Amino acid sequence: MSGATITRGLVRCSARRQQTLSISKITSPEQRFVTKSQRRTATTSRSAGSSTSTSIGIRCEDPRVLLSLGVATTATCFVVAAVLGATTAADGSDGRTTTTLCSALKGTDVLMLEPHKEPATGILYPHLCNALTFVGCGVRVKYGFVKVYAVGTYIDPIAMSAVKTQGPTAIQTALLNPSYPRTIRIVMNRGLSIDKYTAAIIEALAPRMGGEDLDKLEEFKKLNPPVDLIEGAEMEMTVRGSTMLYKNSLGGVGQIDSEVFCRALCDTFYGKDAVSPGHRDDVIKGVQKL
Repeated sequence: MSGATITRGLVRCSARRQQTLSISKITSPEQRFVTKSQRRTATTSRSAGSSTSTSIGIRCEDPRVLLSLGVATTATCFVVAAVLGATTAADGSDGRTTTTLCSALKGTDVLMLEPHKEPATGILYPHLCNALTFVGCGVRVKYGFVKVYAVGTYIDPIAMSAVKTQGPTAIQTALLNPSYPRTIRIVMNRGLSIDKYTAAIIEALAPRMGGEDLDKLEEFKKLNPPVDLIEGAEMEMTVRGSTMLYKNSLGGVGQIDSEVFCRALCDTFYGKDAVSPGHRDDVIKGVQKL
């Protein structure tokens, strides 16, 4: 390719001889990213007196769009900068040199979205879920050795920004408060009947509700279809104030409105007698690292 040497990644540059356009105006971060359907044209400067130049068409997927959708896959790496500088090559036709400048992409970081592994089960958790950020995970153990499910937590980093530096006690207090948005994501490590699953959740919630809003427990049971859970089945509980949005194993979505229920749910997973102490402790550590 005459006049340009471009490293291939998700950023693809193709050199053609066409009318000179200026890249110097591409300065903002918004302009440095382009979608699959768009092209930005970077220029090359020729030596004095030249009448032609090489232009570079740059195409890539915008990772910020993927982030907004909560997309994360195993060992995903979006290479958003493949051009590190200018290269100079001889023009075989007339001996003159052409310098290709990709300064619009120079210095851009590589964005990594790697999953997080729950060590006891090997279950992977994506870094993002429902536009919230992963902070920790653990395993629910029954009878001392049966690893029933893995559980992970996603929180809003901005909501936790004022708390994360105040120590573990303050963080745990915040986690017990349903006004701090979070998603609790359960992934089954083994098959389990839906009746046993719902009974275990209700058994944990009931004594924490102080006799109030107990009808919500029956509502929760009805949010789960009469289909037994298989290994790998996923359920999500997103708590925002007095509302719990629930996604069952078949992808159906329902809602429970009760501050009592939401507080009991928070205590179940983050309280002194949490159903998975390892998960609770890992979440507290994860918040401190935000």
